[in-house]
Amino acid sequence: MRIAVFGAGGVGGYFGGRLAQAGQDVTFIARGAHLQAMLDGGLRVNSLKGDFVVQPVQATANPAEVGPVDAVIIAVKAWQIEQITDALRPLVGPDTFIVPLQNGVETPRQLASVFGAARVVGGFCRIVSFIVGPGHIRQAGGDPTVVFGELDNQPSERTQRLLGAFQQAQGVIAEIPNDIQAAMWSKFLLISAWSGMGAITRAPVGVWRSLPETRQMWQQAMREVLAVARAHNIALPDNLVDKSTNYVDSLPPHATASMQRDVLAGRPSELDTLCGGVVRLGREAGVATPTQAHIYHSLLPQEMKARGRIEFPQMP
Repeated sequence: MRIAVFGAGGVGGYFGGRLAQAGQDVTFIARGAHLQAMLDGGLRVNSLKGDFVVQPVQATANPAEVGPVDAVIIAVKAWQIEQITDALRPLVGPDTFIVPLQNGVETPRQLASVFGAARVVGGFCRIVSFIVGPGHIRQAGGDPTVVFGELDNQPSERTQRLLGAFQQAQGVIAEIPNDIQAAMWSKFLLISAWSGMGAITRAPVGVWRSLPETRQMWQQAMREVLAVARAHNIALPDNLVDKSTNYVDSLPPHATASMQRDVLAGRPSELDTLCGGVVRLGREAGVATPTQAHIYHSLLPQEMKARGRIEFPQMP
């Protein structure tokens, strides 16, 4: 397959690198020093699943140099989607389909409003990975997994082709679930509550899951997502909150979520995608989300400061 990977950070660099390692025709859309390092010396990936180097690398900052491809894998943060839609256009031909791997559940609808619903599938990933330095990615945890499927859950030749490409790649688990919407919302429930609790308490998971007060708050945040999902006719299982609880309880006590790390570092984060998304989708469906709203609104000043929308001095 001819595949464009838009964004060559921890997610795009790892999964795109594995596809290229397996012999797929992969072009990375990247920029700056990271792009130049890949062009000069290849893409180096250190991984718990085996280190590798892709060299030479097909990469560019200009999608127009690539032209239409079979599939576009979008591996930027969810809040960057609006910024890249124009840049995506040269990659999208009549038979191209777009595979977003963002957190949250709104990206497919956002992309469909620009490119048409027929060109967009649902998707997400599970991986702990990041850029170590220009041209260098490290996968540091989890079983790297990509999940995608047609939004109507019907089998398709195009998703089967992409599944086959991933199945040929070392160090990747790939699957097409029976219900991609339910799969996306299941992750949304887990990650929005975990991220929000970590960010608002400014504490690692071992702290807030152990205190009765914050544990109750976390449980309520997950139950709110479940209620919103069902109001949107998403078929989530009755035991999903319990399963998500068991997963978070199994994490090392020092674990933190990526949104939490961004908030604490003063960087733009996925706050609006995760906690804000719950509030927004709850409002659409007429479902109250007081806990998620409290988290979202409490963190909003810090998020607006990180994005340069407001200014205030750092508090001691």
